[in-house]
Amino acid sequence: MIQALFDYQREIYLAVAQHLKSFAADGSWLALFAVLPMGVVFGAAHALTPGHSKTLLAAYVAGSQVKLSRGLLVSLALSLTHIALAVLIALLALPLVSISLGSVGRAPALEALSRGLLGLVGIWMIWRALRGRHQHHAHEGEAVGVMAGLIPCPLTLFVMTFAIARGVPWAGLVFAVAMMAGVAITLGIVVALAVLFRKGSVAILDRFGSSTAGVATLLEVATGLILIGAALHQAFGI
Repeated sequence: MIQALFDYQREIYLAVAQHLKSFAADGSWLALFAVLPMGVVFGAAHALTPGHSKTLLAAYVAGSQVKLSRGLLVSLALSLTHIALAVLIALLALPLVSISLGSVGRAPALEALSRGLLGLVGIWMIWRALRGRHQHHAHEGEAVGVMAGLIPCPLTLFVMTFAIARGVPWAGLVFAVAMMAGVAITLGIVVALAVLFRKGSVAILDRFGSSTAGVATLLEVATGLILIGAALHQAFGI
């Protein structure tokens, strides 16, 4: 299935490139807007491929007791950061792309920063859970989303650099927004599934006599361990 998604993305790469070429040639915004639904689908399919912090997002939502609406804000913050960072690199720092991207489709320095910050969040969550405090700061979730999204989208970077090279950066920006909507849709589904998993787990454990507070502590500690594990894996490959 993953290979099929990669093949589909390659086809969209070619289609988007063709549409951007056409827009650069005739300046027809109608032709560009016609491809925007493809950009949404492209973003949604791209978010299904490995990466995009889906596991970390699901773990945080399941373990932090946030409501669905707050979880969706976390996924939106992640999507916005993921796409916007690629746009900023393309617009403001094209000469630095080869430095920030250690290999095709990866940004090791930014990945390390992202996972390191999330590791600190994991330590904080465990400390908070063990002290019996499950209250969350007002914008904690959005901050986690930004941290998790601190990895520029390589596909957006491709679209932006291609559009800039063709002299139509605004076309690249419009397509990036469409892609962000697609990524947000996929991550929103991940959030919804994580909330359902949490509610189901709580209901099952309640049947066996576990207290709500005990379940909350268990989930939050497990989430903290997952975040710390991701940070250690990024840092030491373990």
